[in-house]
Amino acid sequence: MITVCIATYNGARYITEQLASICSQLSEGDEVIVSDDGSTDGTLDVVRAFGDPRIRIVQNESQRCYTANFENALRHAQGDYIFICDQDDVWHPQKVETVVHYLRDEGYQVVAHDAIVTDAALNPYPKTYYQVKGHIFRNLAGNLIRFSFLGCCLAVRKEVLRRALPFPSDHLLCTHDNWLFLCASSIGRAKVLDQPLIYYRRHAGNTSQGGHNEHKPWTFRIHYRLYLIWHLLRRVTR
Repeated sequence: MITVCIATYNGARYITEQLASICSQLSEGDEVIVSDDGSTDGTLDVVRAFGDPRIRIVQNESQRCYTANFENALRHAQGDYIFICDQDDVWHPQKVETVVHYLRDEGYQVVAHDAIVTDAALNPYPKTYYQVKGHIFRNLAGNLIRFSFLGCCLAVRKEVLRRALPFPSDHLLCTHDNWLFLCASSIGRAKVLDQPLIYYRRHAGNTSQGGHNEHKPWTFRIHYRLYLIWHLLRRVTR
């Protein structure tokens, strides 16, 4: 069973296109969890109007931020293979099949992949996300130095959630994407695909920003890493 976890907040403009690109790849027994962070633009009306019975809406009742919203979605996930998904991108038709192959058939705990970066109208920019990022770290240690991936390009096996949930409480120091990758890598193997499998839409209303810590002061970046290491060690030894 596959679960797609989508965190929404005022995403009415693009959510239908995203849901269509996802649901066309899912089987009857799969599910889409939409966790909403208090949208005021009719996002949930649009989701309901999409009319797919595999979609389940839950409200985020905890801290209002995208990391807590994703955590809420993950708490409701029932699938064996769990995809993290933004509200405004578009998935390539082969994304689910490709990623599930590595999770199910090859036994990886986490799969990360590249993305085609686009403007609001899905016009591609010249470089993919990995090309813009430069060097991509492909293991746990490297991603403590610099997190290399987009959360919307991650998928994990369900056992990762047993280690990752609940998230450490300071969401400024522990974002959902980095934390999931580190937890998964501490359990088993990580597969990093250079293949772009989504259109990563950039526009004025984006809720999360890729590489959000790269321009923070060095004191914050050190604190951020120490916080992750401490909590990861606690999970590994509990």
